[in-house]
Amino acid sequence: MAHVRLAVLSAAAAATLALTACGGSSEAADEPAAASTVVEVAHAQGTTEVPVDPETVFTFDLGALDTLDALGVEVAGVPQGTLPAQLSDYEGGDITNIGSMKEPDFEAIAAAAPDLIIISGRVADSYDELSEIAPTIDLSVDAADPIASFTEHTESLGRIFGAEDAVAERLAALDTKISETKEAAASAGNGLILLTSAGEVTAYGAGSRFGLIHDVLGVAPAADVKAEGTHGEAVSFEYVAEINPAHLFVIDRDAAVGEAGAAGSAVLDNELVNGTDAAKNDAITYLDSASWYLIGYGLNNLDAMVSAVNEAVTA
Repeated sequence: MAHVRLAVLSAAAAATLALTACGGSSEAADEPAAASTVVEVAHAQGTTEVPVDPETVFTFDLGALDTLDALGVEVAGVPQGTLPAQLSDYEGGDITNIGSMKEPDFEAIAAAAPDLIIISGRVADSYDELSEIAPTIDLSVDAADPIASFTEHTESLGRIFGAEDAVAERLAALDTKISETKEAAASAGNGLILLTSAGEVTAYGAGSRFGLIHDVLGVAPAADVKAEGTHGEAVSFEYVAEINPAHLFVIDRDAAVGEAGAAGSAVLDNELVNGTDAAKNDAITYLDSASWYLIGYGLNNLDAMVSAVNEAVTA
């Protein structure tokens, strides 16, 4: 029996040596695991497996484009025709035209075979069709909790493109600026957000698409503004005069989208608005329309948005 046991042990030892010599399982067990080639990204319409460091990236979301630009990530395709000056480097040239801000060019997108497509609210209804072409993520920001939503999306982009450290650094600096602005706003008086378009005026309040001013940066709402979805409440100049805000924050939609029309400052240049405390105290802030209306939540752009409100409440 001893001879049989020795023979079995010898055979096992020989097999182990053979596996080791051939680079078998014994050696492989000591090797580090291969880096993952995909990352799971939670977004507004579910969870999607996205390739790490995708080569060909298309985005309909200008906030995401602004963030990728801040991180030095190359973007191959964006909607053409309404790009603001801040993102004019992505107009023409080698950049693929993937449609308009609201209507994807599915044929052009499919022909270019992207590795990742980023969308948001304006083309959210096209998610399923775009997902058939390439991994698609919806980075729509939740207006009810915009900073948490933006932070989550930006950290996801950091993981996709291996820029976690850069994202963490930028978000920390932004958090500091938000805190400073909120502290200053606490004693700066209330405010009313207005959007001008084709001579008409619409008000926005807390929880709206521009609610960042109230909900995050701490400017007290001057009125309980009614809103539905991304739309505000149509108001009159009499309404503005009656509310009499300490601050007015104005966004000129016509200027943002390149439509002809009176500038926001001209629309509001009347006796009723000029009689408000905001006008008397030189506290009407004309916000960068493209920044607030078109781009929104991007690493560079959000920093600029917060800075604009900070300047208004510390003036």
